[in-house]
Amino acid sequence: MNQLDSLVIRAAQPADAELLPEIERSAGQAFLDVPGLAWIAEDEVQPPARHLELVAGGHSWVATDGKALVGFLSAERLDDTLHIWELAVAHGFQGRGIGRALLAHAIDVARRRKLAAVTLTTFRDVRWNEPFYRKLGFRTLDAGATPARLQAILDRESASGLPRDRRCAMLLALR
Repeated sequence: MNQLDSLVIRAAQPADAELLPEIERSAGQAFLDVPGLAWIAEDEVQPPARHLELVAGGHSWVATDGKALVGFLSAERLDDTLHIWELAVAHGFQGRGIGRALLAHAIDVARRRKLAAVTLTTFRDVRWNEPFYRKLGFRTLDAGATPARLQAILDRESASGLPRDRRCAMLLALR
C-alpha cells in the first residue's frame, strides 16, 4: 500500500487551530541537526489565534492520515498571489510526501482561483527548504527582483531572529 493512500487533504476548520501549533513544534525537531539552526526546534510557533485568522481567510489546509492531523499548510492571498506562511509536517511523518501533497494542493487551488503566483520565504541552505521548492518549480528571487512585500517579510523575519543571510524569497509563476 502506498504511504499516501490514506492521506486526506482538506480545508482547515476552526477546531483545527488548537492542534496546529503542536504539529509545527513537532516539525521543528528536524532543525536539531542543522548547524546554527537547532534553536528553531524550541522557538515559538504560530499561536492558535493566528491559525484561526488564516483558516478564516480560506487558504489553510490540513493533512490527515485518517486518524489524526499530520501536517498543514497556512497561506494567505496577498494581491494576486498566494503567500505560504507555513508548511509543516509532524516529525514522525516527514519524508513521506505529505508536504509535497499539501503544496501541490495549495498550488492547484491558486491556479483554479486564477492567481498569478505562489510565494514564500525559506532557508537557502536547508535541504527541505529552498532545494525542495526549486525541484517543484519555484525560483529564488534575487535581491533586486524581490517585490517590496516579500522584502518586508524577510526584514520582519530578520528582526525576529532568523539569520537574514540564510533566508530567501521564492516565487512560482502560475501565468
